[in-house]
Amino acid sequence: MVKLNKIYTRTGDDGTTGLVDGSRAAKHSARIAAIGAVDEANSAIGLAICGIENESHRALLTRIQNDLFDLGADLATPADDGDFTPSEMVLRIVDAQAEWLELQIDALNEALEPLTSFVLPGGSEAAARTHVARATTRAAERMMTELAHETAINSAALAYMNRLSDLLFVLARVLNDGGNADVNWVPGANR
Repeated sequence: MVKLNKIYTRTGDDGTTGLVDGSRAAKHSARIAAIGAVDEANSAIGLAICGIENESHRALLTRIQNDLFDLGADLATPADDGDFTPSEMVLRIVDAQAEWLELQIDALNEALEPLTSFVLPGGSEAAARTHVARATTRAAERMMTELAHETAINSAALAYMNRLSDLLFVLARVLNDGGNADVNWVPGANR
């Protein structure tokens, strides 16, 4: 259980932040940028939840928010040896979490008509907020892949973020009256 009595510690005043293994990283490093981007995605999902009335959709996104905290902890725990095995002391995203997202995507997508056009990020307010969360998730995924070019990171975490943006896209369509209120892209419409 996490217990935070004091919010400020002053240990980051030198431009570094602590990682799970006790090491410190520059706040501008690729690792901390990726962790921050995941936090931004989580916050965008929190905002999306505020605009969703359906309790099962809210519960789905709340579960994902918890997973994103796990993912942040995963990124904050370097594994220079490439061993991303979870343990009681090391929190890691596992393949089953991305597989669960796939099941949710399939279930949500089942009721939607196939796309015949790219969809603009809009429609209802709930769908637009979910599209913002999707775009923010893609940005976090890009930051994670940048980190992966510098050092080994958990491949299950990368897969999770890739699936998550897909889920958010499908959920946005569901929130747009099952895709009926989607706003289709019209290529070259304003030439």
